[in-house]
Amino acid sequence: MEMTRDEALDLVRDNISEDNLVKHCLAVEGVMRRLARYFDEDEEKWGLSGLLHDIDYEETADDEEKHSLIGAEKLEEMGLAEDIVHAVRAHNDAHDIPRRTLMAKALYASDPLTGLIVAAALVHPEKDLNEVDTEFVLNRYEETSFARGADRDVIASCSEMDLELEEFVGLGLEGMQEISEELGL
Repeated sequence: MEMTRDEALDLVRDNISEDNLVKHCLAVEGVMRRLARYFDEDEEKWGLSGLLHDIDYEETADDEEKHSLIGAEKLEEMGLAEDIVHAVRAHNDAHDIPRRTLMAKALYASDPLTGLIVAAALVHPEKDLNEVDTEFVLNRYEETSFARGADRDVIASCSEMDLELEEFVGLGLEGMQEISEELGL
């Protein structure tokens, strides 16, 4: 089954009530779309994986062990492509599922990167995503007490895609800046 972006966004909004979590899904979608263009991959598929990756987050909030498994199962039942389902399933470290595709590696690394970029934008003097540059985000990355929830080891897994950290952060920032109005930043 092909799912449109609008259908996917409706699905996200039907399953996620918290506005900040919806924005997180949009941010990951933005980064994934930018990475897809960089790697000359299917931007729609990569975008869907980012948009839908936390579809079960509120449902599994009390059981981290089930997060991403239930979401992947839902997406599989809806007939989404296997590579999207795999990327969603593998983005949660709790399951120790090998990330065997470029899409899965990208989703895994992009998830925490969005949190770091949002936090950097919020402490930037302009509080405007479009005023933030790669160097500003990298400086925040080095501050281990800053945005502690943004797992630096996971972000650094961008090396599995043969991307240097600076390049990955730059691409992620570009992807989020492209949708800054939708993110409210």
